[in-house]
Amino acid sequence: MSLKKIVFFAIILASIFVINSLIHSIFTLWQKNDLIISAKQELNKQEKENNELKNQLTEVKKPEFVEGEARNKLFMTKEGEKVLVLPNDYAAASSSAKDNQVNSKPNWQQWWEFFF
Repeated sequence: MSLKKIVFFAIILASIFVINSLIHSIFTLWQKNDLIISAKQELNKQEKENNELKNQLTEVKKPEFVEGEARNKLFMTKEGEKVLVLPNDYAAASSSAKDNQVNSKPNWQQWWEFFF
């Protein structure tokens, strides 16, 4: 074999090696690009959730929310207020009574009888 053929084959082998390396690098870059895109999507999702949680936190820190929760869930009252607790069957009884009988008393008189 002549020197020209050896150099030619050496150049071809080196070219194949370089092409193989470039193809591998391109494939790796595509994979990393997909990874970056999915990470950005996850970041956007987490930022949106973080903003929603911050909004909820500001709502919870408001005195109106605290007062509402204390009144509705803990049945607490302010000084001088009274709590009216109706029995569970009151709603069913009152709705059936309304269906069966029409009360001709004025509203203020019904309230008076209810409280006194």
